[in-house]
Amino acid sequence: MSISEFGRNVGISAAVVHRRGGFHDATQAVFPHLEVLIAYRLLFGIYSGIVPDGIEDLVTQDVDWAGDSTILLSYVKGRTAAESLNLPRRAVRLLEQWLAHSTLLRGFVPSDEGRKLWLGLSRAGGDRRVRKFDRVAIQRWVVRHQLAGDDGQPLKIHRSRIRTTHEAMRDKSAWTGSGRATIDPNHTPAIEGDHYLTAATPAQQRAVEAVIEDAQHDLLRRSHPPTVITEDEAAALAEGYPQLVADLALDDEVIAELVGGQRDVFTTACGDQLSGLHGPKGKPCPARPWVCLLCPLAVFAPRHAVSLLRLKAFFSRQWQQMPAAHFMAVFGPYAARIQQVLDRFDPAVVTAAAAHVVDRDDELPLRPEEMTA
Repeated sequence: MSISEFGRNVGISAAVVHRRGGFHDATQAVFPHLEVLIAYRLLFGIYSGIVPDGIEDLVTQDVDWAGDSTILLSYVKGRTAAESLNLPRRAVRLLEQWLAHSTLLRGFVPSDEGRKLWLGLSRAGGDRRVRKFDRVAIQRWVVRHQLAGDDGQPLKIHRSRIRTTHEAMRDKSAWTGSGRATIDPNHTPAIEGDHYLTAATPAQQRAVEAVIEDAQHDLLRRSHPPTVITEDEAAALAEGYPQLVADLALDDEVIAELVGGQRDVFTTACGDQLSGLHGPKGKPCPARPWVCLLCPLAVFAPRHAVSLLRLKAFFSRQWQQMPAAHFMAVFGPYAARIQQVLDRFDPAVVTAAAAHVVDRDDELPLRPEEMTA
């Protein structure tokens, strides 16, 4: 309701209403206007992770209450089709607050316009409704509220990047998805790398190249077959694995320690515990027991069969309690490698070792969060 409309209803002029004051403050508190609408929509995007074009065209019928604290929101994403989302708790509370805030205004507008979820006045005390607001309106809002970035300049808000903020704020303590999940499901990892991981400085470029090199080396290590010795003889090791001996610069003393068990860890014998392959160089390797299965420094001997079978039983217990996709992302490569190692042992060795496996967590050096139920 504008000042002129209010004046006509009470029988006085708009000038008198304006002069007496109070009308502007009252309408600002009662009816949502552009300032409030921008804040609500930006915060809703951060809480829900819905892209701007999906938020833009929402109507009240898109809000489906499934109980007192659960909302299933239907929206249309411009590049795809209709989608739905079970809103996070904070987004539900914010949307509930917005609906209560805008209820009174919906009673003063035509029914077709009142269906719009984001209904507000262009300014407090005005009568013109907000149609759409653009980047200019948002930047003016930033300046009015003195929002500044790290450089001290007015904060630049890109609504298309708000989904990234939503993903960054998610609680990762119970995250069961893939570490390679993309921010936008319509993007491939390559596209998101080009858009979001562009190296702007030489130092950033070197850092990105180092990450790529590490990943390539990791893939190469995983492709190598496991090093398994079937006879506890140093001569057999030196003769059968010349490449291993050359790569690790093994001398006779180290070979004897590998074969004799002095370099054993839980599942294997380690060529160099201080190599820094999985942790700080010069410090004992902090890798978990299953990581050794894909490590190029690992040498497997028949004496390790019991530990390998205990680890295999642990994988089986994890498989029963974890979603398949999560298990494959966390343990899949190691579960495949452990069978490759066991297949190279004499079946009699594996059968004898199985008698010492009782299928319990206390057989392995596990952390509390790794225990199975």
